[in-house]
Amino acid sequence: MSDVRVTVQRDSEREERVVTTGTTAADLFQGERSVVAARVAGELKDLAYEVADGDAVEPVEITSQDGLDILRHSTAHVMAQAVQELFPEAKLGIGPPIKDGFYYDFDVETPFHPEDLKRIEKKMQEIQKRGQKFARRAVSDDAAREELAEEPYKLELIGLKGSAAEAGEGASAEVGAGELTIYDNLDGKTGELCWKDLCRGPHLPSTRAIPAFKLMRSAAAYWRGSEKNKQLQRIYGTAWPTKDELKAHLEFLAEAEKRDHRKLGAELDLFSVPEDIGSGLAVFHPKGGIIRRVMEDYSRRRHEESGYEFVYTPHATKGKLFEKSGHLDWYADGMYPPMQLDEGVDYYLKPMNCPMHNLIFDARGRSYRELPLRLFEFGTVYRYEKSGVVHGLTRARGFTQDDAHIYCTKEQMADELDATLTFVLDLLRDYGLTDFYLELSTKDPEKFVGSDDVWEEATETLRKVAEKQGLPLVPDPGGAAFYGPKISVQTKDAIGRTWQMSTVQLDFNLPERFDLEYTAADGSKQRPVMIHRALFGSIERFFAVLLEHYAGAFPAWLAPVQATGIPIGDAHVPYLQDFAAQAKAKGLRIEVDASSDRMQKKIRNAQKAKVPFMIIAGDEDVANGAVSFRYRDGTQKNGIPRDAAIAEILDVVERRAQV
Repeated sequence: MSDVRVTVQRDSEREERVVTTGTTAADLFQGERSVVAARVAGELKDLAYEVADGDAVEPVEITSQDGLDILRHSTAHVMAQAVQELFPEAKLGIGPPIKDGFYYDFDVETPFHPEDLKRIEKKMQEIQKRGQKFARRAVSDDAAREELAEEPYKLELIGLKGSAAEAGEGASAEVGAGELTIYDNLDGKTGELCWKDLCRGPHLPSTRAIPAFKLMRSAAAYWRGSEKNKQLQRIYGTAWPTKDELKAHLEFLAEAEKRDHRKLGAELDLFSVPEDIGSGLAVFHPKGGIIRRVMEDYSRRRHEESGYEFVYTPHATKGKLFEKSGHLDWYADGMYPPMQLDEGVDYYLKPMNCPMHNLIFDARGRSYRELPLRLFEFGTVYRYEKSGVVHGLTRARGFTQDDAHIYCTKEQMADELDATLTFVLDLLRDYGLTDFYLELSTKDPEKFVGSDDVWEEATETLRKVAEKQGLPLVPDPGGAAFYGPKISVQTKDAIGRTWQMSTVQLDFNLPERFDLEYTAADGSKQRPVMIHRALFGSIERFFAVLLEHYAGAFPAWLAPVQATGIPIGDAHVPYLQDFAAQAKAKGLRIEVDASSDRMQKKIRNAQKAKVPFMIIAGDEDVANGAVSFRYRDGTQKNGIPRDAAIAEILDVVERRAQV
């Protein structure tokens, strides 16, 4: 046995150790139960890894993102083992960790039912208690094919080893390393093989290291994400470092389910996605239409105050426009197929508004005196999303962007970006979102137009502008569109979920492709800088985010019905109808429930509809020319003069306050 010198790295602390040959990462971190793997030279390793001379070894805690991924991927293996013990005919697909959990795809004769998931979860608990060891071994391609001859999907992945990233979602978890490896699940007492799977790892030391898990649901999923392939059955699960964290996550999911915009949209009669129209294409009902109109009207007013000019463009255009812009080179997969019109000319539904705004800029000569020119449109666009990713209003095929394109001189660029980002954040705050961070998306080396120098200048300008806001700035390497870097505004909603909202993109390239020019003060022709800016992202998606943020209880200024009149008896209906007419004359949205229901049911109906104010009137109120207020939280205030009641509602609406 010889000495082996290693460095144990913990954040900024370094500890030099001398150990003997055969020492494992587990030996280095003996007694540290929270350590589930190690990072050596940037690569994740199992704790069974034998350290080599000169290694720098970092512990990976189960609570870190890498640790959570390892926990969840290990739990996915346990689930797959349980499935094959209960359903021996099941063939294995892919089983990667995902945000907050994991999944595994199976080829089975019949779809899984909820009772099947209960059986699988019980079997997983048995496997977990057995303390099976996860043991890694490298294999050749031929050996892997021989061992996995009964697993056709694994054989396909072996053939795709060199292109794991393109092989399908999660494929890199199995064949993403330079060599193929198989993980054996070995009995904790006898060491006998219980199960095995193709996987790059790493994994937990044993199944006993899985603290808490739960299976969530099953769904159909196409093999490798392609609708051309066979449909498999996917089981989703979640796993956490402690039972308390699992419980908190399940409570969070229950709250999120209550707030699901699709559920609330139906319950509150706001919108629907009729099958007769098509997936991802929503219609807004009258109450949803009111909310959307108020959102748009307020946005229009704020844009007018900030010097934006409104434009309108058609929904379809000749394909040559998107050849000129580069979208057909870079974005064709996200566009609807062309329609052939005018003797074979290709027309496309537009996926973007920017090419048409460029044509508006170029419709006549422009002077430096007109710049910055801020063009704004609520422009409906169409993108052919795969059916598997379409999700209510948050991922749609047809949606309306609050799209602006700003044309300015290079000298104006930094100030205009600063003003634009400030405008964006202030307007989002007006709608009730307050918790932000910024993300800076930089060039994708495989997908961009323009010179490196231009990209570098644009990126550095955006970085300085973002830093001025004093918000956290997170890098997003390679996340930019093909024509320029961008700042994305990320916000947290009422239950802590992060949503991407506004984007601000700096573009030196489309003005070049469209040969846009303005006349400078010295009479020379100059190229403008172009800023792309979508504040909501899309009206539909922003509507959904607000609906979930407020759990349907919109603040009074956005609520479709701001107040409901509730008479104590039929005799009080005319009095409340007169009050409602007075309130409507002031611009308020108020209804009177004149139905035959009892008063308590009318109150429950108004509560279910999440109306901000209930206006109650009985004999005493009528005699005194007053009303009683019942607020959304159940509190009540009696004997308010009619004018004062209307003034209070108006004040809440004008201040955009939540009640």
